[in-house]
Amino acid sequence: MRNILFVLLVFGAVGMVPAQNQGVVLGQKAPDFSLPYATKDSVFRTPLVLEDLIGKAKIVLAFYPADWSPGCTKEVCTFRDNFSALQSLKTEVLGISGDYTWSHHAWARHHDLPFRLLSDHDHKVARRYLSFNEKTQYNRRTVFVIDRKGLIAYMDLEYSVADPDDFGRLRDALSKLP
Repeated sequence: MRNILFVLLVFGAVGMVPAQNQGVVLGQKAPDFSLPYATKDSVFRTPLVLEDLIGKAKIVLAFYPADWSPGCTKEVCTFRDNFSALQSLKTEVLGISGDYTWSHHAWARHHDLPFRLLSDHDHKVARRYLSFNEKTQYNRRTVFVIDRKGLIAYMDLEYSVADPDDFGRLRDALSKLP
């Protein structure tokens, strides 16, 4: 009986979810990844490695459900329209969805997007960042800021394109970081 109680106490205290599925926490080191990507100019054969960007700029990871959808178009166009302001805050924007790079390339070209779109087709990265919806099998709309030390400095797990305050809070968080 004592062993059963011990097991219940231990699993109750730390949870029964393996560490790799617990997602991210503010102040924690951002999980590294390597993903193929595209821009409005090209589809790149060499994957983007998150670790290679750490220390060079603040990083916004913007997970979204799908290229070409109205809500996602509004989201990336908001980033596009505010790109100069984000660059003045020394910020790198990375859009991430499950779409293939050829779709990203066409969509980025169509909307003149000045940032990279990463292809997480198997959603491994989205799952690590608590940004995958198992029910719909699409990414949820979430936003993370990674500081220059590689730590999660801001996260919005319910980012909404319908609420301009969400982008305002993201911009404010970026402006407070060195």
